[in-house]
Amino acid sequence: MKMCLLSMAFALISISGTAQLVVSETFTENSINPIGLAESKPRFSWKLNGSGRNLMQTAYEIRVGDALAKVKDGNIWKSGKTISSTSQFIEYGGVPLQSGTYYFWQVRVWDGNNKPSEWSKPSFWQTALLNDGDWKATWIRPGYEEDTINRPSPLMRKTFKLKGKVASATAYITALGLYEAFINGKRVGDAFLTPGWTSYNNRLQYQQYDVTGLLNGGGENAIGVMLGSGWYRGNIGFSRQQNFYGKEIALLFQMQVRYADGTSETVVSDGTWTTSTGAIRSSEIYHGEMIDARMEIPGWSRTGNPSGTWTTAKTGLKKSVNLVATYNEPIRKHEIFKPVKFIITPKGEKVLDFGQNLVGWVTMKVSGNAGDRIEITHAEVLDKKGNFYTENLRPAKQRNVFILAGKGEETFEPHFTFQGFRYIKIEGYPGSINPDHFYATALYSDMRPTGKFVSSHPLVNQLQHNIQWGQRGNFLDVPTDCPQRDERLGWTGDAQAFARTATFNFDVHNFFSKWLKDVAFDQIEGSVPFVVPNVLGPGASGSAGWADAATIIPWAMYQAYGDRRILEDQYESMKAWVGFMQKKSTNDLWNTGFHFGDWLFYRPFDDNDGRSAVTDKYLIAQCFFAHSTELVIKTARVLGKEKDIAEYSALLERVRNAFRREYLTPGGRLVSGTQTAWVLALQFNMLPEDMRQHAADRLAENIKSYGNHLTTGFLGTPYLCHVLSKYRYTDLAYTLLLQETYPSWLYPVKMGATTIWERWDGIKPDSTFQTPGMNSFNHYAYGAIGDWMYRVAAGIDTEESNPGYKSIVITPHTGKGLDRADATLETPYGKARSAWTKVGTGLQLEVEIPVNTTAKIRIPTSNAAGITEGNKKIQDMKELKVKTAGNGYTELEIGSGTYVFKTLDYTNQ
Repeated sequence: MKMCLLSMAFALISISGTAQLVVSETFTENSINPIGLAESKPRFSWKLNGSGRNLMQTAYEIRVGDALAKVKDGNIWKSGKTISSTSQFIEYGGVPLQSGTYYFWQVRVWDGNNKPSEWSKPSFWQTALLNDGDWKATWIRPGYEEDTINRPSPLMRKTFKLKGKVASATAYITALGLYEAFINGKRVGDAFLTPGWTSYNNRLQYQQYDVTGLLNGGGENAIGVMLGSGWYRGNIGFSRQQNFYGKEIALLFQMQVRYADGTSETVVSDGTWTTSTGAIRSSEIYHGEMIDARMEIPGWSRTGNPSGTWTTAKTGLKKSVNLVATYNEPIRKHEIFKPVKFIITPKGEKVLDFGQNLVGWVTMKVSGNAGDRIEITHAEVLDKKGNFYTENLRPAKQRNVFILAGKGEETFEPHFTFQGFRYIKIEGYPGSINPDHFYATALYSDMRPTGKFVSSHPLVNQLQHNIQWGQRGNFLDVPTDCPQRDERLGWTGDAQAFARTATFNFDVHNFFSKWLKDVAFDQIEGSVPFVVPNVLGPGASGSAGWADAATIIPWAMYQAYGDRRILEDQYESMKAWVGFMQKKSTNDLWNTGFHFGDWLFYRPFDDNDGRSAVTDKYLIAQCFFAHSTELVIKTARVLGKEKDIAEYSALLERVRNAFRREYLTPGGRLVSGTQTAWVLALQFNMLPEDMRQHAADRLAENIKSYGNHLTTGFLGTPYLCHVLSKYRYTDLAYTLLLQETYPSWLYPVKMGATTIWERWDGIKPDSTFQTPGMNSFNHYAYGAIGDWMYRVAAGIDTEESNPGYKSIVITPHTGKGLDRADATLETPYGKARSAWTKVGTGLQLEVEIPVNTTAKIRIPTSNAAGITEGNKKIQDMKELKVKTAGNGYTELEIGSGTYVFKTLDYTNQ
């Protein structure tokens, strides 16, 4: 297959590949200049630019040095000129790497004329602590008796003297709990809520920082670290449990200092540190933070003798901790929102509206007297009368309390909590509220934005906005279900439903790679928990459509990024999940155990005639049993596991046959005639081939019987429009997309949503609310329609056999109600774009294909003679290969470049 693609590439190059290539971006393990890589053989990737069309890389050369001045010599490794078009995940092949060391690398490539590019700009990475013996630090804990009720944040400090000029310094930090670190009063790094959330009993991440610029060489220095309870021991889960991972929070700190004279020194956490408490009097993720500025200890993270009572830190832990370097992006600050409106509600509440439901916190400036107490409570919506509404938060308080020191203008901002909100209620503010003294900051994992979707329909554009903000707000180190109530957990069902959509909006490669490792660690005899990290207990696992995150997400990541390693890492986990279903089945029929089913499906009030879309949970389970089995087969093919291919292929056939015996009548009906039942049966090929179109017809009839409304829940919704388009009902898919009344994607948009809701009718048409026990207004699962918008409506996809957009497929689908759709995706190779516009009876299709890739363009017309590109008929263009694809499409095979195709007519599919 690879030789075939390379041959095609050379053929395209021979036509028009004359421009020199330029290496425009470089990545080490999918990151830009990462600090703290634990990979012993890191992988290099790059993007290319070049003017013209049909540009391909034909060879590459990489060189690595252990100093910037040495990279040109490649003193650590030289790959040599390697004949290949591969520009992703090239594995380092040099001498063993050393801990805590900077390495620099460059790459150059050759084009179709055997002309080399310039060397790329030097990139670097710094290795993590690669050996267990590299850790010299000791865990330290507060040396005083803690207040076990309020749990003020501990402060930990150490002063030390450096003996000379510092050439470099690297700090390695982690905590049981959360931490913020300072050196000489300056904050270390720009990450928040560190060390992040993992399955702490199995692995704990540490972070690595270049702190050279924070130190005073040859003088006195001070380190200060404050801790928060965080996920480790704070309230977590809906049973108000505390201390899930442990009762005591602790710090581990190590700093390696290298002097200009070549000597080095290590500063570590140990029994010489002292501890106290300061301004943060309590801090909980669900409930918020209390900061009493009167309790602030001035200069506590600087040299000198700070005031207050300081006790010697306790050392050691009663448990072992598996330390791992951080692989994914940290949580950072992003967009800033100023209030758009100051509201005094009918109840007299003073409220600020930031115009966007977001996740993060509010920063406030204020002047007042010592002891003045200001409370800021957070909410997503106002009620029907315009009053502040928090009932849907359940026990979560989402309240930050700030007590003034009375020393002029003061600024308050939380540290170890986050809120989901659009509105804040302000109580106790001294004097008149000035909205200019408040701003909201969005916090989320620092994922690179990758996709845009714009259409001629303003409500669809707002839907896309809502999908992306739902992702921002719920991708805080783990993919949470919601960011505001007493939950905020890594629900596996939500994550698998949305995973492919997530890859279009942001680069989630490292984000999901990290989380999937916790999925594997938290599996219980193959069963996957409802939430990961699992804080609900061993019995909360094994639900169909939730646990299948173990198979669905690795395959989705492989398709989006072409990274074989994610399949290698997760393969045993994938097989273990399928094995669990096998063990729970009788004659390959899985009809046991608890299942959430098609969560939050359509249920009309006072349903007297059976219109509620209830789908048999075991029918759903059997469908996902088959789907996960098929994904294991596909993964086995990629990994060359021939024995497994045969074993799981036989299993898949038996599982589908068991489905047909149990749930399919001879006349072609399913025991559940819901949209979700038909969708899953068709999406996962559960029906005999000769019954599938008839089943799709029944699905269409069902949709029309509900007045062209969907009735699907969490498990049916991601596939609904895909199935309709597959079976030539794209117009009906568009009807659903553009439906504005409940239940639909645009109904919340019409009701003012700025994120995706948990329920189709979180706010009812009469402006009352759904049940407050489960009514989040920031819940990304239903945003899974974004996958169809990108891959089907706009038509950007990758060939399954050549993933990661090395071979791109552009297949736009037009539909009634939309005159234009324009999608761009920053693929691993560069920007791909598909933008179609209806022009009279014809269609204009603008396409951009990145350098070093090829594409199949399927234009929705069978009239190939009527297609032009740049005022030329496509039959006259030697660089294009034209063939009829069928189903009203004409297919072109092209190389990189920008194209504008025009047709005389087009076909609605």
